[in-house]
Amino acid sequence: MPPTPIYWLNVNNRSGFYVYPATQGAVDLTTGERTITIDRSQPTPIEFWRRGKLFTTTGVGKVHLLGTDEQGRDQLSRLLYGGRISLFIGIVATAISFTIGTLVGTIAGYFGGWVDLVLMRLAEVLMSVPKIYLLVGLAAILPPQLTSTQRFLLVICVLSSVGWAGLSRLIRGKVLSLRERPYVLASRVMGASALRTMIRHIMPQLSTDIIILATLEIPGLIEAESVLSLIGLGIQPPDPSWGNMLSIATNPAVIVFQPWLIWSPVMLIIATTLAFNVVGDTLRDIFDSKSVSS
Repeated sequence: MPPTPIYWLNVNNRSGFYVYPATQGAVDLTTGERTITIDRSQPTPIEFWRRGKLFTTTGVGKVHLLGTDEQGRDQLSRLLYGGRISLFIGIVATAISFTIGTLVGTIAGYFGGWVDLVLMRLAEVLMSVPKIYLLVGLAAILPPQLTSTQRFLLVICVLSSVGWAGLSRLIRGKVLSLRERPYVLASRVMGASALRTMIRHIMPQLSTDIIILATLEIPGLIEAESVLSLIGLGIQPPDPSWGNMLSIATNPAVIVFQPWLIWSPVMLIIATTLAFNVVGDTLRDIFDSKSVSS
């Protein structure tokens, strides 16, 4: 069903928001369209904050602000529930990949020599493979009998395993300059271990860069999860995610006759990407202004 039209009516001396019950007819085999019959003799009031819900109806009419899918499930509810999965994957995968990238980059930059050579060549190998093909290849080897929870965790591992290489090179370049700072040299002369020097004197100087880069990386991993789910290698129905809700876009009939099933997850992915990019740019401006003033 398409999004439910909402009307402002005065029924029985009661003004408020109303909907009309609607039923869907058979498909026209010539045009592919469905006829929708609206019963205007039964206006149904919309009530807010009732029975533990933000809004609901007390009659035969139902409210679906973004319509329903092919199985009659509310699109808005699935978007909200799927948002938890997509955002959780993006944030957790970013946290894991940035932890790995920070450790690898810090160790490579601090010790140098053959350690730096081995770790950076490994990172370059991962960076040389197109991420989307690597994601598809790693996700395709997942056993088909996995449960939704197991697939959910493995998608996080897959995304984390390819997201740390670029960060490690950035961190390594920063550490190469930090390890020659006077306070780092003084710590080493005083007998501090390499682990203590990295944790106490080097990593705190990297926190600003890591926070900014993380806010810019999260949207990319959300989009990667969406691509995996879109091609059937990510989160699988009936569990919703923004990616597998977009998978129906491969059916041209849906794009033509049920576009509300497509534009809502697309707009959420775009809005989330823009929001994290704005946060990252704002943090970068704040920290840059503080470094200049100091």
